[in-house]
Amino acid sequence: MPILASRLDRIKPSPTIAVTQKARDLRAAGRDVIGLGAGEPDFDTPAHIVEAAYRAMKDGRTRYTPVPGVPELREAIGAKMKRDNGLDYTPDQITVGCGGKQVIYNAMTATLEEGDEVIVPAPYWVSYTDIVLLCGGAPVIVPCAAENGFKMQAADLEAAIGPRTKWVMLNSPSNPTGAGYSRDDMKALTDVLVRHEHVWVMPDDMYEHIVYDDFRFCTPAQVEPALRERTLTVNGVSKAYCMTGWRVGFACGPDALIGAMNKVQSQSTTHTSSIGQYAAIAALNGPQDFIAGHNRAFRERRDLVVSMLNRVDGLDCPTPEGAFYVYPSCAGLIGGTTPGGETLETDGDVATYLLEAGGVAVVQGAAFGLSPFFRVSYAASTGALEEACRRIQRACAALSRPGPHARLT
Repeated sequence: MPILASRLDRIKPSPTIAVTQKARDLRAAGRDVIGLGAGEPDFDTPAHIVEAAYRAMKDGRTRYTPVPGVPELREAIGAKMKRDNGLDYTPDQITVGCGGKQVIYNAMTATLEEGDEVIVPAPYWVSYTDIVLLCGGAPVIVPCAAENGFKMQAADLEAAIGPRTKWVMLNSPSNPTGAGYSRDDMKALTDVLVRHEHVWVMPDDMYEHIVYDDFRFCTPAQVEPALRERTLTVNGVSKAYCMTGWRVGFACGPDALIGAMNKVQSQSTTHTSSIGQYAAIAALNGPQDFIAGHNRAFRERRDLVVSMLNRVDGLDCPTPEGAFYVYPSCAGLIGGTTPGGETLETDGDVATYLLEAGGVAVVQGAAFGLSPFFRVSYAASTGALEEACRRIQRACAALSRPGPHARLT
């Protein structure tokens, strides 16, 4: 009798974590590899947050906490939601978990029956579909074309909703594209959702504060108050506050749903680190001005990467509204032949070629549900990004293709 559960056959290991680890392994073996696969800021956690964690340890705040998080953190989250989003939540309507991933997992575990459907716009963060599958649900993928800014259209959402639809997941700004839904974009979607009272919406707002130019963030319950009682708003401190390793995510929603998620968590992790919780209080209640400085650096890096990748014949790189990713199309590279005589047939082949020939680690678009693209994280130093883009340019210039053009450049 096999020891492993059959449910594991539904999912695969995280592709983004796999690419990051492969880059680490190659560097450890002596290869010169620039890793652009990791989805985390390269800035250090701000000093006042680190100091708050140190104080918490010195003060003995190292014991078990309530399952949904310490009251002070849930109060800080409630204040943040009021301040930034105009939404009122009591501490009982807020739960804290080990990052946004666990919060989503708790929600899916608490709500999905076998075969319930979850609408997921593609491209999507790699964990959405696998969490749904692991919890017995059925992802319903809605492809979102580049010509629509990688954003789900109201008509496509309407067509995807069926009698077994339980959730719609939204991520703005998006991982992997950086696409952001404007208020008009979001209102078109919420107008659809208001008409389907059996459907709940889960916005993943993790990149809320990492936005550029004239883009203004909004979240569904803010745009359409009628959806508030069937919305679970997911967020956390990982990205804007440079706290990926602290593992603090949170969600705000109706009392009954939050209570069910706490019940799930009480039988798994119990709670996230007490030290991380006190650090998160300092993050949410403390100075916020450093975020603008980080965003200026990210915007400059975005513009650099977009410019350099768009100089490559065969790549088409849109300019994103937020997050720290670009998602260039590599359709023009498909069919190209490498110097070693291999034909690039998929975006996975392209990603492998860029790693092996150029020493640049990116993530293939197939991992995010929309091909042929690849994701580049520009959460890296300007020097590393310049060198990585030069390597991509050289690797692509070395490709050949049939027809009147001998090269792709």
